[in-house]
Amino acid sequence: MNQYGNLVFSICLKTTGDYFASEDLAQETFIAAYKAYDSFDGVNEKAWICRIAGNKSIDYLRSAERRSVPTADEEMPPLTDEHDPQHLYGAKSIMEDVERECMRLPEGYRDVSVRFFVQGQTAREIATETDCNLKTVQTKIQRAKAMLKKSIGREMLLE
Repeated sequence: MNQYGNLVFSICLKTTGDYFASEDLAQETFIAAYKAYDSFDGVNEKAWICRIAGNKSIDYLRSAERRSVPTADEEMPPLTDEHDPQHLYGAKSIMEDVERECMRLPEGYRDVSVRFFVQGQTAREIATETDCNLKTVQTKIQRAKAMLKKSIGREMLLE
C-alpha cells in the first residue's frame, strides 16, 4: 500500500470522478490483491495492481449505472467537466477499444490477448485453462502487446 497507494487512488478517482468512492475502491483493490496474491505470477506487480484498480472502478461504474434512477431534465444539475459522461465512462470506452483491437489480432494471439488484457486473467491462469506452456503464453502476451501498441497507437493518431 505504501508503494502503490497514491497510484491506485488516482486511477480510481480518474475513472469514477468520486473522491469518497475512490477511497473505498482503493481499499478494495488492495484487499483483492492480497486475496489473489497466491495466483499472481510475480511479473510486473505495478501493472497487476493497476489492472485490479481499473477493474474495480469499472465494476463500480457499472453497478452505479444499475442503481441510478432517471430524473426529469429540469431536476438535473448542469454538467461540469468532472461530471461529464465522456469523462466518467472513458475507461469503459478504452476497454471496448482494446477488446476490438484484440479481436483483430491473428488467430494465435486473439484468445490470449482477450483473456489477458480484457478479462484480466494472469498468464498462469491462461496457460492452465488452455493447456499451454506458461512461457508460450507469456511470449504470446508480449507479442500481442507489441501488436496492440502499433494498432492502437495508429488509431489514436487518426482521431
